[in-house]
Amino acid sequence: MSEDDLLRIHVDGASRGNPGEAGFGIHAASTDGRTVAELYGYLGRATNNVAEYQALIHALRWALGRGSDRVEILSDSQLLVRQLEGRYRVKNPGLQPLFREASGLKARFERIAIRHVPREENREADALANRAVDERASKLE
Repeated sequence: MSEDDLLRIHVDGASRGNPGEAGFGIHAASTDGRTVAELYGYLGRATNNVAEYQALIHALRWALGRGSDRVEILSDSQLLVRQLEGRYRVKNPGLQPLFREASGLKARFERIAIRHVPREENREADALANRAVDERASKLE
């Protein structure tokens, strides 16, 4: 995907205690690297995997809401990426509805890629997820 209107969206979840206080972060950029949005959300008590899925779901909703139909999602959660690729089954009952919702949202895009990236390449989203937990606050627009 090298379209000019492609959004590159980094997503990350954070949980202190797993389960514990949790939040998610979303950093969206254009293909030229310009920051388009920095979003985050406080989730209260949740596991890290739930926080990762919430980051993805909120990112997809946000992108659809702004009329984007081409996105590249980047996550440091190997579990999330492999489940959405169909390589891993979703065994955890708490993740199954989140997986279904994410899959439904994913299907609404003209083009979508979901890639695993090393944690070092996900710093902005990680910082936003931790900000949500630190401030117990959300910024979703």
